[in-house]
Amino acid sequence: MSMLYLAQPEQHQQLEWLDGGTLALLLDAKATDGQLMIGRFDVAEGEAPPYHKHTREDEIFLLIKGTALVWCDDQEYELSEGGVVFLPKLIPHGYRITSKQADLLMINTPAGIEGMFRETGRDKSTPRPPDFEVHPDPAVSEKYGSIIVGPPR
Repeated sequence: MSMLYLAQPEQHQQLEWLDGGTLALLLDAKATDGQLMIGRFDVAEGEAPPYHKHTREDEIFLLIKGTALVWCDDQEYELSEGGVVFLPKLIPHGYRITSKQADLLMINTPAGIEGMFRETGRDKSTPRPPDFEVHPDPAVSEKYGSIIVGPPR
């Protein structure tokens, strides 16, 4: 049974992500009884995950600030500030940030993929190991239902 979940910004887990960006985990499976995950990326120009597809969840991106290119099933689209994109499961997709900075809200339903972000990224409340870098790992991605199908675009 779902219950109210409320968290202030300072309570959100902050993960170091690709190219030194940050992913704030706003809602996860525990908070939503597995219904959805919401994360907010603060990333810089050029940040791009590998081209991939999800086997378990649909994904929504809302570009709060900035610009990006989005690929879905090999079609390229421009996403401008305030734009939203729905990415159904099983459809290959990716994106690349084209503005100097971007603020990107990501919603996945159902939840669960946050495990991949936690296992691949680094909790910023812990000491940073020397030379730490985030590198997507196909085995970790697959464990959480995300299949890497190609390099970043």
